[in-house]
Formats: sequence, structure tokens, C-alpha cells
Amino acid sequence: MNFIKAIVAAGMVAASTSAFAADITGAGATFPFPIYSKWADAYKKDTGNGLNYQSIGSGAGIKQIQAKTVTFGATDAPLKAEQLEKDGLVQWPMVMGAIVPVVNVEGVKPGDLVLSGEVLGDIYLGKITKWNDAAIAKLNPKLTLPADAITVVRRSDGSGTTFNFTDYLSKSNADWKSKVGSGTAVEWPVGVGAKGNEGVAGNISQTKNAIGYVEYAYAKQNKLTYAALVNKAGKTVQPTVAAFQAAASNADWSKAPGYYVILTDQPGDASWPITAATFILMHKDSTDKAASQEALKFFKYAFEKGGKAAEELDYIPMPDSVVKLIEKTWSSDIKS
Repeated sequence: MNFIKAIVAAGMVAASTSAFAADITGAGATFPFPIYSKWADAYKKDTGNGLNYQSIGSGAGIKQIQAKTVTFGATDAPLKAEQLEKDGLVQWPMVMGAIVPVVNVEGVKPGDLVLSGEVLGDIYLGKITKWNDAAIAKLNPKLTLPADAITVVRRSDGSGTTFNFTDYLSKSNADWKSKVGSGTAVEWPVGVGAKGNEGVAGNISQTKNAIGYVEYAYAKQNKLTYAALVNKAGKTVQPTVAAFQAAASNADWSKAPGYYVILTDQPGDASWPITAATFILMHKDSTDKAASQEALKFFKYAFEKGGKAAEELDYIPMPDSVVKLIEKTWSSDIKS
């Protein structure tokens, strides 16, 4: 059982067994789960304080923070300013990462297969059904792909990973945009549903000729075969930290209300096209101020000391200039 699966089996991240001033509880996105668990472990060792984070998907995380059943919610699909205002919430980006297409095709190694947004969209529309389809073969002249049917795997739960993946498909495949569109949950034309990044990763590893999409840390942890992608500039790029950083470098957080920034399909020769930020949601005026302040201490710790851990899992830490903006937001918007 690998590191992530072990924690998933426990159902929480670094839950504290000792009593402390305030219980930090959070729920939501599975995309940042590997780094939140690593940060929580380090924070527990340094402070003795624990964090209970349930990796249940962005949609469920938003519902839990709206219902005030957790100290913070986590989502990869940011809420727009008007929704934040309506719910009395503050939102900020915590870390950036990337989503990768993953496949289980005999003889294909990580990075061998090249796909484009157009082709990915057609696979998820059910227009491309075989691995040796001419559109896939055109992108992969040196690969011999089987004539087998493609098993399409997608998320079954409300998911920020799905939000970013379908946003990318909408930007790169006109048919997808008009027929399906983007969202945390969509009317999938085809495919087998799986819950969480964990579920999709597990399904792909067990199913021959399958294709799915997961956050990059899950692909690495589970030794999945990821595909390369043709980006907006027409260049074939591999999922690397440098490619994720190239996409993230275009973001202008300072001018975005509620830090609402979508990083998919960014320009630039080196940009990975499905790069994404993951966000924290907290109430401006929490009913449990002690827990709220304890959560902010954890997030401050993660910003100050968690950069190396994030990079080790192929996430991108938020730039210092953005962290300074976020800390000002905490001071002005969250009542202590």
C-alpha cells in the first residue's frame, strides 16, 4: 500500500491524538491531498498540532464550508467574487500543480504517447474509440498502438480536477465546448466513473487500454503512464516542474477578485496546458475564531516552510509576492 493509499485508508491527514487549543478541520479537493498531508505531518512534528483533512472532492468541500461543518474548504474550482460575497467567504490560492492524462497501454512508457486537446476531447466525446485511430497515430508516428477499444475513465464526484480538465477541453476542442462544456460535474458522453484522484488512479492501474486524468503527484506515486501534450503554441511538452512553472508565470493574481485565475491553455512554448491552482475557502466571520486562527497559522507555516516539500511532489509554491497579498487579505477580511 503506497503512501497516499495508506492515508486515504485512514480517512484523514495527520489527525492529532492530543488535545490542543483548536481542532483544525478541512475537507475538499483531492488534487492537493498529497501535499496537504505532507505539510500536516511536518506541522504536527513542529507544533504538536494536528489537522484533520478529508479528501472528498472540491464539490463536497464547498458544500461543507458553506454548511460551516469544517474550519476550511478546499477547491480546485475557484468561486467567483459574487458567490464568495453571498456565502461570506474568503478565498485564496494555496499551491499550484498540474493535471496529466494517464493511460494503461501495453508497451507504452511514461511520456511516450503524445496527445492534443483536440484528440483528448474527441476521446471523451466517444468520437475516437480505438487506440490505433488515425488521429492518435498522426501524433505518434513512431508508436505501434493496439487496435483495442479505449476504456475512458472520468470522475464520478464533483471535482475541481474535472473543472480544470474540462475547461482545457473546452478551450482546445470546439465540439466539446458546444456539446459538453466545463464544470466540476458535467454530462459525460462516455466513460466509467471513479471517485477522487485516488479512484481514477486505481482504476487506470487495474484496467488495460484505459485513459483518465489525475493530478501529477498521483501519477508519480502510483507509477502511472502519463502522456505528453501538444500545447497552445503547438509544441509537444512533457509534464515537468519547469513546464508547470512556465504556465503559472502568466498568472496576474493581483488584479483577480477573489484570486479567481484559471491556468489552463496558457501561451508559451514551454507551458504545460493543464496547469491549475488549488484554493482555500474560509468564513470571514467564523463561529469558531480559535479554530480559524489555528488554521491560518497552519497556512502561514505551509507558505513559509512548505515550498521544498511542494516541489518534491512536483507542485509549484505560490510566489512570495502573492503570499504577501494573501496575508494582507487574511488581515483585512478574516475577523479574529
